[in-house]
Amino acid sequence: MAQGSAAVPSTELLEWPKKDNRRLLHAVYRVGDLDRTIKFYTECFGMKLLRKRDIPEEKYSNAFLGFGPEESHFVMELTYNYGVTSYDIGTGFGHFAIATADVYKMVEDIRAKGGNITREPGPVKGGSTVIAFVKDPDGYVFELIQRDSILDPLCQVMLRVGDLDRAVKFYEKALGMKLLKKVDRPEYKYSIAMMGYAEEHETTVLELTYNYGVTEYTKGNAYAQVAISTDDVYKSGEVVEHVIQELGGQITRKPGPIPGLNTKITSFLDPDGWKTVLVDNEDFLKELGN
Repeated sequence: MAQGSAAVPSTELLEWPKKDNRRLLHAVYRVGDLDRTIKFYTECFGMKLLRKRDIPEEKYSNAFLGFGPEESHFVMELTYNYGVTSYDIGTGFGHFAIATADVYKMVEDIRAKGGNITREPGPVKGGSTVIAFVKDPDGYVFELIQRDSILDPLCQVMLRVGDLDRAVKFYEKALGMKLLKKVDRPEYKYSIAMMGYAEEHETTVLELTYNYGVTEYTKGNAYAQVAISTDDVYKSGEVVEHVIQELGGQITRKPGPIPGLNTKITSFLDPDGWKTVLVDNEDFLKELGN
């Protein structure tokens, strides 16, 4: 009896992520030359530079780029650490994706500006969706996806995982994401799961990829994390702790304000070692000056 009643609060707590006000805010990663990457993203991808800040006492600079304001769009947070010109991307990070009305034209434009096309435009294997792949100056891969209807062009972050079912459960339970689509491709020896807070064409999603028989990947030191909004970092952190006990992972920062900034966050690693930061909604808007 005592065992059953002890589980009840945990079950109630686990409902919180589904009721919370959540959105993928940004991806954070490191680059070797901030101005070079800003130039590439604005000229080749058509992104806008939304804000830039230099923190000389900490020896780093940030730039935020995307296709619309941070209040409503997923954006890229680029970090330049003084004096570090290259990073190891590792084998686990897959790609970012940009939706566009015409992949062929976008590739032509990128090629004309000296961009590195790693897969020419054309239908995806076994399907009709037109895609292409491009590498940015630091070696990060971007998939270009042709879509008729586009709400936010920055539409995917693809990460490789060692156990797809475990990863799906983690993102459902710890982060309240929905499993939007799961595809198994035995002929190519991989499976994918699309996870997000709204339908795939309406929002930015995490694409989790499992390659048959591969249970571990190197993380490198280039890609850092995704940030997700929450109305209560303390309650959200409690849920994450509970799920980590069940599925694995690690809390890397307990819920609380960042010194000097006062934005409340908590951060953790999923069972595959991928990092997520949960950011207080109101504090995030204050940081943007709203």
